[in-house]
Amino acid sequence: MALRKPPLRDVHADWDATFTEFGGWDMPVEFDSIRREHTAVRERAGIFDVSHMGEIEVSGPDATALMQRLTSNDVTALSPGDSQYAAITTDEGIIVDDTIVYRLPSTGDETYLFVPNAGHDEETVEWWTRHRDEWGFDATVRNTTEDWAMFAVQGPNSPGLVDEATATPLELARFAIEEVSIAGTTCLLARTGYTGEDGFEVLCPWDEAEGVWDAFVDDDECPPCGLGARDTLRMEMGFLLSGQDFHPDDEPRNPFEAGIGFAVDLDTEFVGRDALERVQREGVDERFVGIELLDRGIARHGYDLTTEAGDHLGHVTSGTMSPTLSKAIALGYLPVDYAEPGTRVDVVVRGSGKAARVVEPPFIDR
Repeated sequence: MALRKPPLRDVHADWDATFTEFGGWDMPVEFDSIRREHTAVRERAGIFDVSHMGEIEVSGPDATALMQRLTSNDVTALSPGDSQYAAITTDEGIIVDDTIVYRLPSTGDETYLFVPNAGHDEETVEWWTRHRDEWGFDATVRNTTEDWAMFAVQGPNSPGLVDEATATPLELARFAIEEVSIAGTTCLLARTGYTGEDGFEVLCPWDEAEGVWDAFVDDDECPPCGLGARDTLRMEMGFLLSGQDFHPDDEPRNPFEAGIGFAVDLDTEFVGRDALERVQREGVDERFVGIELLDRGIARHGYDLTTEAGDHLGHVTSGTMSPTLSKAIALGYLPVDYAEPGTRVDVVVRGSGKAARVVEPPFIDR
């Protein structure tokens, strides 16, 4: 099957980007170097093309009821222009995906846009429409993934860049979304992101993407950044990656194991709620933790985690060399008895146990 392409694929190629397949999309993994792009976001700002993320619109008289039943947080708490982080779970409470749910501003009715992870848009629409029909709800569910381009402008200088691009000083709160004009294009601007830095995500019409991109990108002040830097940035913060830190088949985890219990509201009725109430009451056997290597070596996805004596404990779900800390870090699940910060464990790298210790993410202070 041919890879899906973001609207600015050719523009990225002109910047000499290197590309990778991710979630069925042909996406830029780096433009200059992962370290340079990572550092730009931590110290100044950078812009990511994240048009591979899904966008699903839900509207109609029962839109709120449908969203409430299929996401783990309290959708009724959202006013127009608000958003929240939530999980999508099975009846057994296993995470299928995580998402940001936006209640769109200025629509005159209850309309939601939520963002599943790359390659999940079609299956998510099917999940929503199947339950809508089963429950007899009056709601329209539309896959708008290829209607929208999506860019993430991230870093401590991002507020000034956004003010300049919109020609208006903005007072947009964290997790708020509003309609703005950028380069003559009507966009949705949200104060959200995946880097741990202050930042914004911009949704603009697919066919008008280049003008909006050009309003921000600058090789010195806001360089283009690829998925490589996005990955190292999110790992330093301990943020989950769908399909790697959780997967309904390969890495089945519930929100309490995965450290996102804060996005579960058990006072609401949603698919998986009863199972998660039991988990909260009984506790978990394993917890998502950060791991810092003490010996030389880099922990990679799938590497075993053991005791110092070599007894198997678990495995690494994500790992990298932290550009900020210049040390190897990893994420994974450990039995609760080994999950306390400071606990000594080993990471098995090429058959050899490397000394490491458990830390509480994030790895850096933000």
